[in-house]
Amino acid sequence: MNSHGLGCGAEQGLITVDQALDLMFTRIQPLSTEIIELKQALNRYLATDLYSPINLPLFAQSAVDGYAICATSMIESDTEFELMGEIQAGHSSALHLKVGQAVRIFTGAETPIGTTTIARQEIVQVFDLSKIEIRAPLKPHVDIRDLGEEISEGQLLTPAGQQLSVGAIAALSMAGIQHVEVFRYPKVAVVITGDEVARDMEDYSTGKIFDANGPLIETCFQKQGQQVEIFHVADTEVAVKDLIQKLSKSYDLILTTGGVSVGDYDFIRPVTLALGFEQIFWKVKQKPGKPIFFAVLEREDTSACYLLGLPGNPAAVYVGMQIYTSVLLNALQGQKQLPNWFSAVLTHDLKMDARERFLRMSAHFDQSILKVTSLSNQQAHMLSNLMQANCLVRIPAGQGLTKGHIVQGLFIH
Repeated sequence: MNSHGLGCGAEQGLITVDQALDLMFTRIQPLSTEIIELKQALNRYLATDLYSPINLPLFAQSAVDGYAICATSMIESDTEFELMGEIQAGHSSALHLKVGQAVRIFTGAETPIGTTTIARQEIVQVFDLSKIEIRAPLKPHVDIRDLGEEISEGQLLTPAGQQLSVGAIAALSMAGIQHVEVFRYPKVAVVITGDEVARDMEDYSTGKIFDANGPLIETCFQKQGQQVEIFHVADTEVAVKDLIQKLSKSYDLILTTGGVSVGDYDFIRPVTLALGFEQIFWKVKQKPGKPIFFAVLEREDTSACYLLGLPGNPAAVYVGMQIYTSVLLNALQGQKQLPNWFSAVLTHDLKMDARERFLRMSAHFDQSILKVTSLSNQQAHMLSNLMQANCLVRIPAGQGLTKGHIVQGLFIH
């Protein structure tokens, strides 16, 4: 215990989670941009505003299967029209309807000149190939999709910074967009430190442990459609220095696990600083993940290599990936935004801790109220409760919480 009686993590000099995120925003500069095919741009961030090159619809068209009709006013029931032919979707017609004339038309087909309304086929009686009768009253301009009624040529479709979802890609495709300028995905190297990491079952029997951090990190990136390269390094100063020096020349981000505390074999921070990286922060008042380390190396070509050092415990790595790495990756793509915290009601009491905690919890709705419940096995070396957890919940430092307290959380998938 320290002099304040608050236990591990209350030492002087620790910054808060929010301060750490603000420092990241201050120092991270967006990467360069590239032009790629729209169909390859899922989850990418636009680097420029996009304007529609066309009107949507491209032409006035029928919204239903029915008959395009030319009339001077409202059509009364039992009114007859001369049938002039047929227009299918994807075909155009030089036909110019006159008052008293109609043409068979299908959904999406271009309406001929002179069309004043569309009669759904359900209210039309066809007598022969030359005459129809409208069996219900019909107002002017029914079921016509007007030229440009959804989007006008030159209209802003989406501003720079928009993340492209499946729906956004579909909407842009409909407007004729085929290529987009987006921020480049960062080139990421993942460094797993530790002589204790087992490579196979034979290694495991010698007292080592299986690596959860590598698969955890790799699949987090895969979810975003990104690839990373995984490197394992021994716990020696020379090995760590050689690898970090090599990676810093060509990678945008080096993400490390382990080796960032103050142990005899924690070489990530001293080696990084010796190689010319500037420390942005080290140690955050949080649990798990206190010794998190963030630094930047400004290269001669004005580009930068960022290094985010996460503690080795897998729960700390998971928290770091959900909060810091996601914020970092977004900032590199021009998006300086905090995690999307939700508010929920705590279903039980929680004891005080000196550090802000991120607890794995289960969120559920109870009579339209979002509630969260803590799960067991919250220690930093444990991950089994991620089988049930669907959120991380922030528990403020230095205060106990009672049932019913409103807390902030982050949904995890």
